[in-house]
Amino acid sequence: MDTDKRPAAENALGGFLRARRAQLRPEDAGLPTSGRRRVPGLRREEVAALAGVSTDYYMRLEQGRELHPSHQVLEAIAKALRLDDNAVAHLFRVATPTARRRRRAPRVERVSPHLQLLLDTWSQTPAFVLGHAMDILACNQLAISLYAGFKSCDNLLRIIFLDPAAHHFYRDWDRAAESAVAALRRAAGFDPDEPRLIELVGELSMKSNEFRALWARHDVRGKSREAKLFHHAVVGDLELHYEAFAVNSAPGQQVIVYQAEAGSPSADALALLGSLCAMPTADRTAVSGLD
Repeated sequence: MDTDKRPAAENALGGFLRARRAQLRPEDAGLPTSGRRRVPGLRREEVAALAGVSTDYYMRLEQGRELHPSHQVLEAIAKALRLDDNAVAHLFRVATPTARRRRRAPRVERVSPHLQLLLDTWSQTPAFVLGHAMDILACNQLAISLYAGFKSCDNLLRIIFLDPAAHHFYRDWDRAAESAVAALRRAAGFDPDEPRLIELVGELSMKSNEFRALWARHDVRGKSREAKLFHHAVVGDLELHYEAFAVNSAPGQQVIVYQAEAGSPSADALALLGSLCAMPTADRTAVSGLD
């Protein structure tokens, strides 16, 4: 009998519901706000009433004692909690019971030579491949130069939360941190028993109060497209837009590509960074003023 107990997989549905309930203000749900409230957000009985289920049933969901909610109930709860599309998809994933799995070795993620070759052909845009736990699996030369100020570039979450340079590199660190944690939470919904993900969440929770607080919020969001604001030690401020593409031949992997708006100061700075990384090391050092 498998007695292995892993916190990441325990009552994921209850944790998600409690977190989302705590973040929804009564006025957002059309409820009166008079009087003192002992808990942040909505009460259990308020969510139950909005969803059209009994308070006892909703409590069993949060406590992990009700394991087979219907599609209709989940839709009603999603509506009551005002969940967006990403959060609704996550709700259905964590509410679907799966067989407990025996402990397995972490999967070894590799980038195919053809994908690495494709990255290398994009000489004017930073591009890299993320694994399912947001490990950085491969980069082109311009991406390496963009992230050159960090001690290690093995994982995007470890960069953001464990390297002090991140607060200077990310001009909007709070937004970058929230986005990264929400993407990791989404990945956890697909495979909560994945050893690499459990290991990463455990490390970050122990070493970063900021990560621990954001992880507890259960925000869910996938990477798609948005602007990122950086400050590079050599070329200065950059505003880069990114696109994320799923790698069909390697489920869980994503290609991230950054671009600057044509003719913008960021485009000039990115071009300068590209010219510097194409130089021999000695010439690059002289131009950048680095020791």
